[in-house]
Amino acid sequence: MKGAITKLVSNGLYREALSLFTRLHSNHFPPNNLTYPSLLKACGKLNLASNGLQIHAHVVKTGFYRDVYTATALTDMYMKLHLLKDGVKMFDEMPERNLASINAVISGLSQNGYFREALLVFKHVGIGGFKPNSITLASVLPACETVKDGFQIHGFAVKLGVEVDIYVATSVLSMYLNCQELVSAVRVFKMIEDKSVVSYNALISGLLHNGLPLLVLDLFKEMRESLGEKPSLVTWVSVLSACSGLLTLRFGKQVHCLILKYEVGFDVKVGTAFVDMYSKCGCWKEAYEIFKELDDNRNLITWNSMISGMMLNGQCELAAELFEQLEQEGMEPDSASWNSMISGFSQLGKGIEAFCFFNRMQLAGVMPSLKSVTSLLPACSVLSALQSGKEIHGHTIRTAIDADEFISTSVIDMYMKCGVSFLARRVFDRVDRSDDPALWNAMILGYGRNGENDYALEIFDLMLKEGIKPNSGTFISILSACGHAGKVEKGLELFRMMSRDYGVNPTPEHFGCMVDLLGRDGRLDEARNLIQEISEPSSSVYASLLGACKCHLDAELGEEMVERLSQLEPGDPSPFVILSNIYAGQGRWKDVQRVREMMKDRGLRKLPGCSW
Repeated sequence: MKGAITKLVSNGLYREALSLFTRLHSNHFPPNNLTYPSLLKACGKLNLASNGLQIHAHVVKTGFYRDVYTATALTDMYMKLHLLKDGVKMFDEMPERNLASINAVISGLSQNGYFREALLVFKHVGIGGFKPNSITLASVLPACETVKDGFQIHGFAVKLGVEVDIYVATSVLSMYLNCQELVSAVRVFKMIEDKSVVSYNALISGLLHNGLPLLVLDLFKEMRESLGEKPSLVTWVSVLSACSGLLTLRFGKQVHCLILKYEVGFDVKVGTAFVDMYSKCGCWKEAYEIFKELDDNRNLITWNSMISGMMLNGQCELAAELFEQLEQEGMEPDSASWNSMISGFSQLGKGIEAFCFFNRMQLAGVMPSLKSVTSLLPACSVLSALQSGKEIHGHTIRTAIDADEFISTSVIDMYMKCGVSFLARRVFDRVDRSDDPALWNAMILGYGRNGENDYALEIFDLMLKEGIKPNSGTFISILSACGHAGKVEKGLELFRMMSRDYGVNPTPEHFGCMVDLLGRDGRLDEARNLIQEISEPSSSVYASLLGACKCHLDAELGEEMVERLSQLEPGDPSPFVILSNIYAGQGRWKDVQRVREMMKDRGLRKLPGCSW
């Protein structure tokens, strides 16, 4: 009868094993040295801490705590139950240790995130004459946070001759991927002779986490061609995540067909991955159908993915219905649920609804996250809701997140868009500034928007003085400010400085700023020559120069710009209206009539004006 407990546990029937032990114990059957290790394993697998503590008491009472196998099983159980102090204490108090007990504590510390401690235990393995085996190495490799430690353990595996062991090789592969050593990871993967779904999954997951979704799809194809076994649920989830990142709907649908072919069925993770993939690819109806098919097999992550997907596709009313339904089904919305609603409404320009959900979230006792706050600040700008923006700023100060540079940048942007640049400057002066130019860009762009161009130039000069390297966005903002301030020579100097001093190659946006700058100053020929340097000039560049032609009544160049714009945007009547106004300014009434007839022939009508 006592051997039946061990048999039940080895067959995965953990509850039955615990139930049998209760009956045997009540009938005073004495345990043997295999009974308690099996029961402790069952407690760890079922996450039953109370049962584990009871069995520990039996172990002490019967004297089996002196048995190295039972003591090792106790250590392992406590580690699996995340009771690390108890696990380490049990390990320290062992009267006798073996390699299995050392492996148990290394694996437990590593899996619970105590990497340094796991490495320290590993370094002391040799003390006492213990020689590490493949299990030891496979357990300690996930604890290697630096590639230096990983190289040492890998070298140890080669020295012991276990580097080709499937568990060690897979752990080495995962370690290199975690340390972003992709070349070494691929080299190790190629050396694995008997590749399995597990080894493929390790590389697929690693490539995905390192931002290489296209390689994930290529590797998945190779896996299907070279392996006889079916992909696991982990494989499907990773591949679908890659499809979401690449927005490859066609490949995602092929994966859907494969899952139906293999009759895998949708577990909650695969179902959620499908909801996410279809939502991000713009197929919210397909995502919703899968969401409904999952029915009871849904968790909060699934709901959040569906709500976020609806918002992403502009279905805010359906998203709101799902949010209410989520609460009705007895689930508590978490921070991600609230964030989806707040950021979704904000991005759709529905600031009032975004604030409504923000207030509801606070009443529900959920602490707003960085994402919630930064989503609301643009809504304040759109609504010109300065008071609401001040309240959000006050909230960031009370919750001590105002020191975050990303938050500070968002607050500055909000104040600038609400037209109160002095409050933006106050935030800017108080924040600890890093080397990231985003904060500086917000100030320069904001001053430019508010017509305070001299202050924009002052911030730019301060930026250079503090050694912050400007980026492409910085130069777009400062060149625009120079244009509005009429500082042509300064603008030309900055334009030359871009590539010469900072290695920033001019984009069409930069050329557009320079065309506007030169055009405002009447240097139309220089502006025209500059346009010819752009590989593919946009309509905004031509429109900018046409506007300058109107200011300076240059009909000849204006005609050329109208011709260019009519090719790019044939349905836009604005260029012809401007050209007509240029002719009128010169008193060329016949040409005015000619342009109007041309517009009539093309079916173009001047857009009517409106008065507030």
